[in-house]
Amino acid sequence: MNELLTAEQSGEADLLAAKAGIAGIDLMEAAGKAVADVAKTLTRGPDTRIAVLCGPGNNGGDGFVAARYLRDIGFDVRLFLLGDRNALRGDAAEMARRWPLPVRPASPDALQSMHLVVDALFGAGLSRPLEGAAAELVTAVNASRLPVVAVDVPSGLDGTTGEVRGVAVEARRTVTFFRKKPGHVLLPGRELCGEVIVADIGIPESVLTTLKPDLHENDPALWMKHFNWPKSGGHKYERGHAVVVSGPALQTGAARLGARGALRIGAGLVTLAGNAAATAIMATQVTSVMVRSVSGAAGLAEFLRDTRRNAVLIGPGASVGKDTANDVLATLKSSAAVTLDADALTSFTTSDEGERSDSGMGFLARNGDLSPRAETLFEAIRERSQPVVMTPHEGEFKRLFGVLSGSKVERAREAAKLSGSVVVLKGADTVVAAPDGRAVINSNAPPWLATAGSGDVLSGFVTGLLAQRMPAFEAASAAVWLHGAAAEAFGIGLIAEDLPDVLPGVLRKLQKLNS
Repeated sequence: MNELLTAEQSGEADLLAAKAGIAGIDLMEAAGKAVADVAKTLTRGPDTRIAVLCGPGNNGGDGFVAARYLRDIGFDVRLFLLGDRNALRGDAAEMARRWPLPVRPASPDALQSMHLVVDALFGAGLSRPLEGAAAELVTAVNASRLPVVAVDVPSGLDGTTGEVRGVAVEARRTVTFFRKKPGHVLLPGRELCGEVIVADIGIPESVLTTLKPDLHENDPALWMKHFNWPKSGGHKYERGHAVVVSGPALQTGAARLGARGALRIGAGLVTLAGNAAATAIMATQVTSVMVRSVSGAAGLAEFLRDTRRNAVLIGPGASVGKDTANDVLATLKSSAAVTLDADALTSFTTSDEGERSDSGMGFLARNGDLSPRAETLFEAIRERSQPVVMTPHEGEFKRLFGVLSGSKVERAREAAKLSGSVVVLKGADTVVAAPDGRAVINSNAPPWLATAGSGDVLSGFVTGLLAQRMPAFEAASAAVWLHGAAAEAFGIGLIAEDLPDVLPGVLRKLQKLNS
């Protein structure tokens, strides 16, 4: 149930169901009943007055059905239509014919003395911003502060991108059908939907074989079979050796957070590597993590020649500039899986002196081509056989990849394809994308995860799983989910140092589910 379908795929699912002998009008009847069932849970009793706002398409048809069911069980239902009843077509027109009471024109006045609103105005396939009477009505719904049950998606929300088209309804609950859409999970859509209920309306699961969705809501079911649980008789060398490259002496904290994350998530050994001044400080701060002094890119390359050191994290606190860029290129020549974060990415968007470009973007020239520095990085990634995972936040992403068009999912996919790496585009709705087009949207990150250093721990989680030889896309997806779960388990007041220490409790619960 964690597949996500675009509005187009959802429409195709309806057509495939029809080919399987399930009439569209039966799907609409089931959808409307599901909406009515959810609406009942928000009523205050039999005296509840419910405004059902219907639009001109199939979403409006669902609304007519919901209104009929709610009326039949005794609620005071008023149905309001945006548009001309005679303009309704197909199944929606038939459901309007079955409505036994007057249909009133939809306007802000429809909300007066109401207790609950069913929003059946526009669905996930909305193709343009709401304006005019539709926008005024949606604005009035939000201003009323009445609880809203939205059909499919809140009106005004793009079901594929999660973006608002002009103005959008703020729903208490949203009832969608068969599978969620990306807009239910991406921000700001996720916040506008409230609680999302996925109703089974009779579309057979077999349609997924034809649709072949490659976008999912992140969930352990997607990567659990690849998770490398400790085994009886196993030893630390089997669980991989992660290396975390430190920055200069006064910037070692980020690398230490990453190293602790890698160790807690199960890497058998972890070594912090840096220059002599940095390692002198780190040696006083760590116990289970080893420390190794290396000199420059050549020294790092020599250290990584030992193939037992099979995963490397570079970037957190590394400092931006030519030296870090050279360290990255040396790392990419090794046989280890590599995680690139923070300064490791930004160092490929700067001048030789370490200054950012005038635009602060650095990736796209005015003619839309890659900058030479970014192309150098991506060529080095594409030439290697071992995986690379990038973990940029939006600022780092824009500096490296420029202003790519499309939704967050589309941008992450394009970046993965361009770079040849698995891209973790971080945020409250983190997207993980692979070069082959697979992607997940993560939805379990609580707001208190937005704290300094949490991204360093995440990159450590990724690297620790790569050290255990988990496939890169699954490792990144697992790390992001576990990161959110650990933050949720700790609760408000979280700081980055708490995440690795909370993780074992999350892993114990996950292991029980897997047993």
